[in-house]
Amino acid sequence: MDALIRVLYEEKLVYLCHSIRMQPFLKKAHGPLATSLSYYSNLIEHCFLLKSLDYAKFVHAQLIKVGFNTHTFLGNRCLDLYSQLGTGNDSLRVFEDIIDKNLISWNIFLKAFVRFGELERARDVFDEMPKRDVVSWNTMISGYVSFGLFDDAFRFFSEMQKAGIRPSGFTYSTLLSFVSSACRGKQIHASMIRNGVDLSNVVVGNSLIGMYGKFGVVDYAFGVFITMEELDITSWNSLIWSCGKSGYQNLALRQFVLMRSVGYSPDQFTVSTVITVCSNLQDLEKGEQIFALCIRVGFLSNSIVSSASIDLFSKCNRLEDSVRVFEEIYQWDSVLCNAMISSYAWHGFGENALQLFVLTLRENLRPTEFTLSIVLSAVSILLPVDQGSQIHSLVVKSGLESDVIVASSLVEMYAKFGLIDSAMKTFAKIGARDLISWNTMIMGLAYNGRVSKALEIFKELLIGGPPPDEITLAGVLLACNVGGLVDEGLSIFSSMEKEYGVIPAIEHYACIVDMMSRGGKLKEAMDIVELMPHEPSGLIWGSLLCACEIYGDLRFTERVAERVMELEPQSSLPYLVLAQAYEMRGRWESLVRVRRAMKEKGVRKVIGCSWIGIKNHVFVFKENQLLHIGGKDIYFILRLLIQEIEDDGYASQQYDKVRAVGEVG
Repeated sequence: MDALIRVLYEEKLVYLCHSIRMQPFLKKAHGPLATSLSYYSNLIEHCFLLKSLDYAKFVHAQLIKVGFNTHTFLGNRCLDLYSQLGTGNDSLRVFEDIIDKNLISWNIFLKAFVRFGELERARDVFDEMPKRDVVSWNTMISGYVSFGLFDDAFRFFSEMQKAGIRPSGFTYSTLLSFVSSACRGKQIHASMIRNGVDLSNVVVGNSLIGMYGKFGVVDYAFGVFITMEELDITSWNSLIWSCGKSGYQNLALRQFVLMRSVGYSPDQFTVSTVITVCSNLQDLEKGEQIFALCIRVGFLSNSIVSSASIDLFSKCNRLEDSVRVFEEIYQWDSVLCNAMISSYAWHGFGENALQLFVLTLRENLRPTEFTLSIVLSAVSILLPVDQGSQIHSLVVKSGLESDVIVASSLVEMYAKFGLIDSAMKTFAKIGARDLISWNTMIMGLAYNGRVSKALEIFKELLIGGPPPDEITLAGVLLACNVGGLVDEGLSIFSSMEKEYGVIPAIEHYACIVDMMSRGGKLKEAMDIVELMPHEPSGLIWGSLLCACEIYGDLRFTERVAERVMELEPQSSLPYLVLAQAYEMRGRWESLVRVRRAMKEKGVRKVIGCSWIGIKNHVFVFKENQLLHIGGKDIYFILRLLIQEIEDDGYASQQYDKVRAVGEVG
């Protein structure tokens, strides 16, 4: 249908172009210049509809031929045409031909350079303008906003007020779209009131509701909503979204019910927002009601609605329903596929996520930053490293290597694979690092035992990065724990709130207790446990219990073991530690009692395992497993390694055990 309309417009344009030859006769017959101007104006209008630069140049040539290129009205129309289809130089030539330039000419010329992204030339034009109105200022402000130059936009806004130009509703809507804090938003709101802006206007009111919702100031959003004389579906959508975004999920659902009760019909944005609210609440019953509404009114064909539905079922542990919804959608797009890939990855089906990702590539769907981030996370959980490297190559090919989200996912993937040098190379290439990228690198270094480098990166963050948060300090404490840097770890822990404004949470206490326990300072660790403002978790008691095997006396070990049994009844750790403690002291009756209790309560020892990925297969090796694929070959190589170790003088009793196992294998 679009092609047919285009053909009809082209035929109409050809007809009009042929009729140009009749203009001299029409001019003689009818006299007034307006008749000829209407023909050329009509030609330009058809160029707008066709969006064809070739036709625009043809019409422009005709204007020059008959001398109408100097006419103000037709020159402005041609200038507007080139500002949308041509280049800055094209616009400049048309602008220079206009003899009597008015304010509209200057504004269109200014807007052309803003559209082309030539902000410096736009500023030069702005400075040359003999007269400026609110449109001129709005053009510059919106231009700076569109290119992320928010400080320049605010500076222009201040200059605009000093120049005595009264801001319009469009000015304020543009400013509200990028304010960085609720405080700045309130200042703009106050300026609107001072300048007499009609706050009951739907567009302005909706912008204020969205702005306050973005920063979680829901009471102000409701205040604006209540004062609006006229509401539309966007007003309700903004309010519902604001409630959900700010964590007031149930309040968002109540507004949805109220909206329907007063006669407003939800649109696709409404239902997608409400489904997301149900996902956050993990309220499957209400979510299914909204889902049924989507099916009834035909909204499920919208990718945003269907992707929100997939996310709902996934978060409510109904992955099979997520798959069913996905399979019923015939037209794929990035949003829909991202939701399904994310659902697979969230439920631990990394291979399924990767397979779907490959299918999207075959369907010529360009991967987004979000897609690649999900897939990299899925790959790093289970799949071989070479597949992660392939995705890294795709990231480079897609030009997204400098994207901070994708780069952080790459750092995390390489760190999980143990390829910490590759992770550091990727981190070094990140230009504008956010706190997530810093935290990912510090955590990766800590987990891989690169303690000094982790602390070095932390110092770099303090000098030139954003302020650290609780995750940053958890990574730093983990590094101190891994490196046995007890004094440095204690120093950082004690200064968290004073130096960095972070109140220690349960994970920070867990790390510091584990560090003290590993260092043999059980009494100091116990003092921290007794004084901490949180209820000690099983992880904290477990750290103490593990240290009891080496440093603790029997009474202390029994006390800690009992506490772990209360918190984690199915954990085998307290029974095993007690059994070993009784065995070392020859208390055989106590040992038998512990083993009997473990058996009666159905507590089983957790069997350790490891895995290795080779091509498309993942091989799992369980503890004490002798029979597996390639067992004899593996143990043959193991015996050769042991022989080399013995030749170098590193033989021990442990290797004798391994040799014995190899002989059995």
